[in-house]
Parts: sequence; C-alpha cells; structure tokens
Amino acid sequence: MTAPALFDTHAHLHFEDFASDLPAVLERARAVGVNGLVTIGTNVPTSTEAIDLAGREPDVWAAVGLHPHDAAEADAATVREIERLAGSPRVVAIGEIGLDFFRNLSPPDVQARIFRALLEMAGRLAKPVLIHCRDAHEDTLGILAEAGLPSGGIMHCFSGDVAIARRCLDLGLTISLAGPVTYPNARALPDVARFVPADRLVLETDCPYLPPQGHRGQRNEPAYLALTAARVAELRGESLASLGPLMRDNARRLFRLD
Repeated sequence: MTAPALFDTHAHLHFEDFASDLPAVLERARAVGVNGLVTIGTNVPTSTEAIDLAGREPDVWAAVGLHPHDAAEADAATVREIERLAGSPRVVAIGEIGLDFFRNLSPPDVQARIFRALLEMAGRLAKPVLIHCRDAHEDTLGILAEAGLPSGGIMHCFSGDVAIARRCLDLGLTISLAGPVTYPNARALPDVARFVPADRLVLETDCPYLPPQGHRGQRNEPAYLALTAARVAELRGESLASLGPLMRDNARRLFRLD
C-alpha cells in the first residue's frame, strides 16, 4: 500500500540532535510518505543552518526567525540580519516567532517588541509566519490582531482549546497539531482536531521535541508524523488516505510551493 502524502510544517532538522544520522532520518521520513518539510530557525545561527540544509535537500525548505527565548539577545541589527536571511529562495516563512510566558527566558515586554518587529517584517516581505505561543494566548492573539496577517500563518504546536482555535481561525491562522494530540491526557486537543476545518489544518513534529505516544522519551523525527496523522484522521472519522494529502496541500499552499 502506498503511504499517504504528508508534510511536516515544523521541524528542527539542523539541530545537533540529527548531526550523526540525518540522511537516515530523511530516508525514514520519505518511506512513510513525508515528502515535504520545513526546518525552522530560532535565532541567526540556526536560521543560517536551516537555509544551508534546505539548499542541500530538494524536499526541505527553511524558515528564519527569533524564538521568544532568544528575544533578550536580539537588537535592531539582529532583526535586520533575519530580514537579510529571509531573502534566500529556500525561505518560505518567518518563524518561529511569538511569546512564551511559561519559561520567560526573555522579559515579556522584550518578547512582545521583537514579535511585533518580526510580524511587521513578514508583512513587508509577504511571507507567512510560524507562531510560538505558550501560556500567552491573550497577548499573542492581541498582537496578531493589531498586526494583521496579510500572508497568513500557522499557530505552531497548537495547545489551546476550541475557543482559542476559533479565534486563531478568525485571525486567518492555520492550526498545526503535533505529537501531543496522540497523548492519553491530551485534554482539549481531540476536540480541536475535530473542530478545525480540513482546509485550515496542518501537521508537524517539532522534532526533536514532542514525540507521539509510543515514542515518548525518545528523540522525535519526521517519520513519526505518520502516527500523528493517523490519530488526527481517527479523531475526525476520516481516512488518512484522503486527509493526509489534503493537509499536505494546505501546507504547500500556505508556503506558496505550488
């Protein structure tokens, strides 16, 4: 049986976790139908590495950004360098960017300032955004409402409930589900998986983080996207054979790969 076509919208394949076996990791992903991936930068060095990797692999693209954890280290020159990197032909999005009030590794006001600057940049460059939001939905959605999303974006590793999902959709965001939707204690995520319209839903691994059930405690990798996809299809009462390619097409359309 042919594997359904899948697209991993959020991976960190250029991280050190994959340095020793990346070719094998990519081979396993392709074997289960993952025929497109975006590898995501979190600061200037990792954004540069993401672009380098995307330049070597025809089915890998890059996103460049400043994670809220790194906001305190960023200044105007850092933002300008991200904008320069965003000009690479393999860069399809600005991200990941956003707010993280769980760890607060950067002061909240600094996170918000950098977030606004990068949203403005994304609008100017006509690129979608990849939004990190942890324990910060009200502030994140407020800033997004002010800034607007002229080129769309993804709420990465969605962690809210149906009410938050509805607000994200109203702002023009696509919802991305990751490994936690497979966990027995997933709480609101199964309802979110059933609620989001099929044309506004994508998948991700966020590898090497957040492996799906059955692999928790291990390094996550793109091949495991098939497990998350199967669970989402099950929750929706749909066939993976039809839902997988639809979610893949949603990603390709957002990233303007067609």
